[in-house]
Parts: sequence; structure tokens; C-alpha cells
Amino acid sequence: MPEEIVEREVAAEQAFVDRVYVQLEKSATAAQQLAKEGHGRGALGHEGGLVERDAMVFQAAKRIAQLDAAHEGLVFGRLDLRPELDPAPRYIGRIGLRDDDRDSLLIDWRAPAAAVFYQATAAEPSGVVRRRVLRADHRTVVGVEDELLDDSVETDLPIVGEGALMAQLSRARDRSMHSIVATIQAEQDKAIRAPGKGVVSISGGPGTGKTVVALHRAAYLLYSDRRRYESGGVLVVGPSGVFMRYIERVLPSLGETAVALRSLGEVVDGVRATRHDVPAVADVKGAARMAELLRRTARQQAPGSPREFEIFWRDTKIRLDPSLLGKLRRQLMSNGERNRQISRVASTLLDAMWRQVRSDRGRERGRELFNSDMLDDRRFLDFAVEWWPPLDAADVLTWLRDPALLARVSDGVLSAEEQKLLLDSWAGDPSLSVEDVPLLDELRYLIGDVPLRTDEDHSLDDHVGGDLQELTTVSDREFAGGRSWRPPTYRIDDDPFAHVLIDEAQDLTPMQWRMVGRRGRTASWTIVGDPAQSSWPVRAEAEQARAEALQGKEVHSFHLSKNYRNSSEIYAHAEAYAKRVGLDADLPEAVRSTGEHPVVVPAGDDLQATVRKAVTEIAGRVAGTVGIVVPVARRSEVNGWLASWEEFAADAKGARAAIDDSVAPSGDDRVVVLTGVDTKGLEFDGIVVVRPEEIESESSTGRATLYVVLTRATQLLTVVEG
Repeated sequence: MPEEIVEREVAAEQAFVDRVYVQLEKSATAAQQLAKEGHGRGALGHEGGLVERDAMVFQAAKRIAQLDAAHEGLVFGRLDLRPELDPAPRYIGRIGLRDDDRDSLLIDWRAPAAAVFYQATAAEPSGVVRRRVLRADHRTVVGVEDELLDDSVETDLPIVGEGALMAQLSRARDRSMHSIVATIQAEQDKAIRAPGKGVVSISGGPGTGKTVVALHRAAYLLYSDRRRYESGGVLVVGPSGVFMRYIERVLPSLGETAVALRSLGEVVDGVRATRHDVPAVADVKGAARMAELLRRTARQQAPGSPREFEIFWRDTKIRLDPSLLGKLRRQLMSNGERNRQISRVASTLLDAMWRQVRSDRGRERGRELFNSDMLDDRRFLDFAVEWWPPLDAADVLTWLRDPALLARVSDGVLSAEEQKLLLDSWAGDPSLSVEDVPLLDELRYLIGDVPLRTDEDHSLDDHVGGDLQELTTVSDREFAGGRSWRPPTYRIDDDPFAHVLIDEAQDLTPMQWRMVGRRGRTASWTIVGDPAQSSWPVRAEAEQARAEALQGKEVHSFHLSKNYRNSSEIYAHAEAYAKRVGLDADLPEAVRSTGEHPVVVPAGDDLQATVRKAVTEIAGRVAGTVGIVVPVARRSEVNGWLASWEEFAADAKGARAAIDDSVAPSGDDRVVVLTGVDTKGLEFDGIVVVRPEEIESESSTGRATLYVVLTRATQLLTVVEG
């Protein structure tokens, strides 16, 4: 293609893009003016004006956020159709825009009119003669890539470039996942535009784009039924904080911000866990039988609470002994969650105590006076509060640090060895692990929230009449004040979402499925995974928990068959490993070849020198990110090496931050140290795998983890063995 033709085509597209950005600025100005006008409506001084103000400001703010998010790569596609269908080109972009005459200027990629951009093929062109992808750097068009789809039409349209998809696949990676909105393939588009109800299951081997397809699906759903999904919320759950930071740019770049991105350690509102337990402990905490153990725990008497109570009233000695209190506790718990029974505690105790009043003097005084005297007696009130305190799930979880209590609730559920594993895990770092979070959530639902107000139980009305409100006020004051306990700001009612998206679903433990399932009982779902990459050892148990989480929902399955990440040389190496170790792997077809075969080198006598040489060589040959993947036991050691290597000193801080999962690394950091599990869902231009045999032996699913590691590189792979 002559250079002057390419320059002419780029210049023509630049003129259109400039026109679109002018219109974008006009739309932004109009939205800002709407917000300003909305604020002015509040000055009307009546309720209608305030409501109108809030609605106008809210809509304006949404539009401003959408317009702000769309600036990068705003226009990316063009369709030239058969002249009889449409003589004018159609442009596709991240959002829809109209010109001053209200005619369509730019079509939103999620709109039905844009579907043909992704679905047309040379075999079935659907009226499309030429499909063009515009490559842009901010507002500047830097190139175009064309595909001639219908060669039966006589046309003078020039065909420029080598193909948009291959151009996208060959670019350098950075520390974030990017939208594929310009290069979505037909099989991916079917999953993205699948029905909104039920469950969409997206499977496929490494590099098939499962994650990014699922994220584009979330954006599509928000576009197609915004009221439902924006009001109910969309929850995206991924395996780690590193992974969530990697994907966090994708949805905002597609014009969507009404999405909650959470790692598995952050699914519960108000909780953030980043560290993982060792595999043996994680296997125990994730097992389905933990649900029974926690059910038993939630029914235990609170440690330190009184086990008996005595008081005299009108010549009668009243005693609540351990046996009677145990019976009353079981009676209360039969009514529902423990915390929800707080309003019934006083009446239950008073009923049991009144039955012990047999003296004529006491009976003559009557039940009403008895209730009044007890409710005015500090001893009774203190006992009631201490016997049935409001419980927080985090506190109940700490009960299991008591070996005697753990042994009691573990009878027939956990072995002595498994109990010791749990005790050792909780005796160390006091912070929650990622594997603790589902246990905490299970307890939240077992004990329930403390009622914000007592509005469903009027059992004392018959006895104390107008004193009921005083009783609940005293109880509320006792339960919420004067003690360290405070009700959590997050509540069970806040958990459900309208749509739940689970990435790396094959790794979820049964307890994690129970946790996530509670967020999606009435939701639609998108589930992404590849069983061959699973890090959970008991697949049947996880599948049962998944089925329970999705009970009653229709499942629509989509399979992706093309590997767009790895070169054929790198994937051939990973595929050979999968076959050699007997993994039942889904083996996609790699669509490109680079001629660069993986390199396997011996560790030698100086492991650090060998790794440093391998990293230096790869970093010198690729423009993007480089991952050093190590066994868990070597993570700190290799991070120390990286910090001491002068040529990578600027990268060391970012590498450690990514491992600590607490600080987002800067965009300039190219080299990062990760464990095998940390690499889930990520990709790098180059990978150096350190001691793969140790990664393989770390857990019962170490072979699947190593297979994942071997499929993370897009260009270069070096394996340091021995």
C-alpha cells in the first residue's frame, strides 16, 4: 500500500475524529449546564423543586462521568456497507453521540446497530463491505487496519494494514488490562450479547479472552437494561487484589462506573483480607463441612457469659440454672438467627422466672408488677445483656481459637490434625486471611444482624403494656452503649446485587461459593473459568456448591476456542506439559507465531545470577511487563534480589507492592515478582519461571498452577529448572 494512500486515509479519519471530539465537548458543556440548572431548582423552596433538582443533578453527573471516561480511544471502528443499504459510513465508539441536528454521529458499541461490527465475517458479511479499526493515541489517529469482507461488491475503498487483531496482539503489555472493544471476535461477541437472565457460563483455555469478554458483557448489560443493573448493582469478583487492579481500567474505559470490583478477600462489605493461608489450611477452611462446624459454633453460649442467675422477689427465690438457661437458649434459637432474638430475650426470661413465683404474696401482686420490678432491677438487666449479648461475626469466629470449643464443635466434622491446622493458623497472624472471609460471612448469616428497631415482636405487650417501649429503649442502650461493641455499618440486607460476575470460578472453594451465592440469589450471573486451571482439589464438592448457589437458574454456555495471548511456540510448551502430567486441559488454538521458542536453563550453582541473567535478557527484548514467577517460599528472597539489582532498582518498590497486595504499583514498573497463584488472570510480555518443580510440589493442585504459569507470557518464556 503506497504511503501517500495510508496518510490520506489517516488524515480523513482524523478529520472525523476531530469533529466527534468537538461534539463531545458540546455534550459535556450541556451536561454541566444541566447540573447547574438542577442546583438552581432547589432554590424554589418546596419539595417538588428539591426532587426535580436531585433528579437533574443525578442524571447530569452520570452523563458527565460517562463523557469523561470516553475520552481515550473514543472512536475505534468504521463500517462501510453495501451502497443500497447505507451509502454513508457508520462509526462505532465507546459511547453514542448525536450531532447538532440530532442525527447519529457515533454509535455506541453496545447498541444493536453496532453488533454487525463484531459479527460480520468474510463468509457471512451481513452487508459489510469493509470493516476498519482506527488506532488512536488519545485524540490522534495513528493508523488504520482494514478487512475486506465482501469482495463481490465493486468498490474503490482502499484496504490498509495487516489486520486489527494481530496488531492488537503484538503490542506491549503494561500493568493494566485493556479493552478489546475494537477487536472483539464473533465467538466472543455471542457471549457478550447473550440473554440477560439466568447464568452465562464462559469457558475456554488460557488466553481465550474469557475475563475481558466477561467485563465487556457487564458493560453491555448495563447499557441494555440500565435501570435494573444500575439500581441493583453489578458485582465483579476476582481472585486477588493484584488481579482486580489489573482489570480495573476496563469498565471505566467502556463508559461504565456503576460496578463493584472486589477480590475474594473483599466480597464482604467492610472487610479486606489479602494474605492467603498455606494450602493445607486453605483446604480445610474451604471445605463444605465447615458450614456445619460454623452452624454449631453460632449456637454455643457466648464465652464469659453467666451460666446461672438468682434473685428474690416477694418471698420467692427465683433461680435460672444452667439446664434451664440451655433450654431457653434453644427455644430462642428455634425462632431464627441469634441476634434477631434480642427483642425476645427479656420476655423469655421473665416468662420462665414468673413460673417459679408460687407464693400467695407474689401471685397476688400479679405479673404486671413482677415485670415492672424486674425491669427496674439493675441485676436482671445486666444478666439479660450479658447472657444474650449482641454478637459480631468477627468475635464469634475468634471463639474457635479456644481448643476446647473447637474440639466440641468439630466432633465428627474435622480430624484432630485438621483442628490443629486451624488453631495454628489463628495463633499466628491475627488478621483475617482470604480463606477466613467466607467463614466470617457464614457466621454473619447464622447469627443475623442486630435489629435496627424492634418492630416485629410484641410479645411483651400483653404483660407490660406501655412499658414495652421503655424496655426496648433500655435494651438498645445496654446493647449499643457503654461497651466496646458497635453495630457494623454493613448489613445483610445490603449484600444482594442485580448481576454477579465471577472470574477464575474454577478456583472457588465450596465456602467461597456459599459466600458469593448469597450476593446473587435473585441476580443474573456471568461465570468465567477453566477447570484445568483449578487450584481447588475436590472438584465435585465445588461443583455441588456452585449448583446450590445457582439453583433454579437457566444456564447458557459459551466456549471460546482461540488463544489470543500466547504465541504458538509458548503454548505448545504449556500444552506439552499439560499432556505429560495428565491434566484434563481445554487446549485452544494459538492464532499467531513469533518464532521465539521457550528457553529452559539449569539453575546452576548460583540461582540468583541465573535468574538475573534471564530477567535482564527478556527485559532487554520486550517493551512491556516482565514477570518473575517463584515458589511461595522464595518470594521474599527473590524480591530482595530484585531490589538489589541496579538495572531494576526503580521497579523493586512496585514489585513488592504488588506482592503485598496493598499498594498499586506505578505505571512505569515493568518487573514484578509473583507466586504461581498470583498470576491467575494476568499476562506479561515475558515470564521467567523459577524452580517450576517447587511450584508443582507446593500443593495437591500444583500441576494446574504451573500450567497456568506457563501460559502467562505473550512473547518470551524462560524456565529456570533445578
